[in-house]
Parts: sequence; C-alpha cells; structure tokens
Amino acid sequence: MEFIVPAVVLLILAAVAIAYRRFSAPATLPVTAAWIDELSVDRYQPMRRLLAREDLGYLRSRPGFTVRMAADFRRQRCRIFQSYLECLQSDFQRVSMALKIVMVQSRHDRPDLAALLIHSQRAFVFGLMMVHGRMLLYRVGLGTVEVSELLKLFDTARLELRSLVPAPMGIAA
Repeated sequence: MEFIVPAVVLLILAAVAIAYRRFSAPATLPVTAAWIDELSVDRYQPMRRLLAREDLGYLRSRPGFTVRMAADFRRQRCRIFQSYLECLQSDFQRVSMALKIVMVQSRHDRPDLAALLIHSQRAFVFGLMMVHGRMLLYRVGLGTVEVSELLKLFDTARLELRSLVPAPMGIAA
C-alpha cells in the first residue's frame, strides 16, 4: 500500500513529461527555398502602421468622438497587433530552428553562424520585451510602438537561412 502513492505520483509525472515533450517538440520543418521565401517580412508591414498616431488622430477629429472610442480603438488595434506579433515570433523561432538544423547537418563547423544565431535570438527576445512594454503604454494612450528592429532581425535570420539552402534546380523539358 505504501508503494501505491509514489507509483501514482511517478506515473502522473511521466505522463506530464511525455505530454510536454510531445506538444513542445517542433514540427518537422520543410527547409526548402520555397518555404523560406514564403516567410517574407512583407506580411508584417501592417504592423508598422497599426499602432501609429495618424489613425487615432483622424478618429479624434471626427464629430461625436469620445474618450471611450479612443480606448476601444487602442484595445482593438493592440489585439490585432498582438496577433501579428505572435506570428512573427513563431516565424522567427521556425527560422532559428531551421538554422540550427542546417548547422547540425553541416559538414563544417560554423561558429560564426552560431554566434549570429545566439545574438539574433537574444536581440529578438529583448526587442519583444520592449514592444510588449510599449504596447502597454500605447494601450493607456502613451506613445507608439516601433517594430522595425524586430522585423530587421527576422529578415536577417531569414536571409541567412536562405543563403544556406540551395535553390531548386529547374526541370528540363
């Protein structure tokens, strides 16, 4: 009887560990030139303007404007911006994982690429923290949010990966 409780606890911990490993394991990455090209930074261009002052300024100039309208506007824009931010973070993580796979499978050591990847990941995480902080300020009506640096980090990592993956050969007719 005294072995049942530890055994149950051990089984629960094992189940949690297996579930965590299964759901946190990255999906297979189709590291092809086409896949990398689909990860264009262009899809994130609306982020540059989403939390800009101009749209809210226009709203304020309209008759019937209320403070509540501005708060609702900022909340809605933050929600949309957050969705873009989650996709950008996911894409950056996928590119980072693909770079790690390329490094591991390479015949040659690439300490320069490893250093670039570590630096990019640190800078991206720091940039995310800054953007989240600025988003909180924007939500209460203070300032704007700039994402150019995050987009630049993503595009640099994507282009580095693109340079390492060979382009598909044309099929002769």
